[in-house]
Amino acid sequence: MYAPVESNQGFNFKPELPTSSAYYRLLKKLRRQVGHAIRDYKMIEDGDKVMVCVSGGKDSYTLLDILLQFKRIAPINFDIVAVNLDQKQPGFPEDVLPRYMEENNIPYYILEKDTYTITKRLTPEGKTYCAVCSRLRRGSLYGFAQEIGATKVALGHHRDDIMATFFLNLFHGGSLKAMPPKLLSSDKKNILIRPLAYVEEKDIIKYAEMRKFPIIPCNLCGSQENLQRAIINDMLREWDKQYPKRLHSIFGALQNVSPSQLADRELFDFEALDGQREFDLKDPEELKNRLDVVNLSFAAD
Repeated sequence: MYAPVESNQGFNFKPELPTSSAYYRLLKKLRRQVGHAIRDYKMIEDGDKVMVCVSGGKDSYTLLDILLQFKRIAPINFDIVAVNLDQKQPGFPEDVLPRYMEENNIPYYILEKDTYTITKRLTPEGKTYCAVCSRLRRGSLYGFAQEIGATKVALGHHRDDIMATFFLNLFHGGSLKAMPPKLLSSDKKNILIRPLAYVEEKDIIKYAEMRKFPIIPCNLCGSQENLQRAIINDMLREWDKQYPKRLHSIFGALQNVSPSQLADRELFDFEALDGQREFDLKDPEELKNRLDVVNLSFAAD
């Protein structure tokens, strides 16, 4: 059973913000990128109730912060509620998130559910807890989204997470897939959105430092990051240092797929090739108006 702790705060989000020009340049960049992602994938619509999953890490704090700022200025009406799942990990600072939410007048729920004990029991010896833990966490949060009538569930994955997942599947899964910016959950009951899909992790790190979010470490359980993902993350960081535009180009490629130039017979009917269908059908005007993700990240630098 859930044991939700609900705040009685009304919406009155007016945080104390840094005043440096560097902060406002970064904020402008993040707002533009999040705004483009929301628009491009129609993530948030009038009347939505958006449940923002907040772990206490830099990504989810940044996501919540930017969405709350959008709520104040958006031309549509939508509600935001922050939800944290207290999984009863040893050493988890239970007071940090409630205090942050109360101080910033953010409506929130704390779900208390001991998934940590279950994770320990189900994880084979020598393996990391992450896979089992994330499945249990998703199940708990998605179920609660239905209970409170949330129409969208917002997750804090950013551009680098999406690309790392792409390479994990490419190198180890034999498939071309990543994390989509918007999708229907596996139980078909929740629409999941990733408003940080265009945002680089290094910008989130800077923003979290400037905003001085009370970060909760993600390794309280003692488990280490998946080794394969860690290797890929190191690879992406090294590429970013040596070839600054490479990651922008790779992410742009994820938005510009040509099934006829691959080999998946389910995506493209190679048997039916003729003069009328030699290449992928794309509207030239649509391509002209496509968001230029490669240049977007440089626009506010």
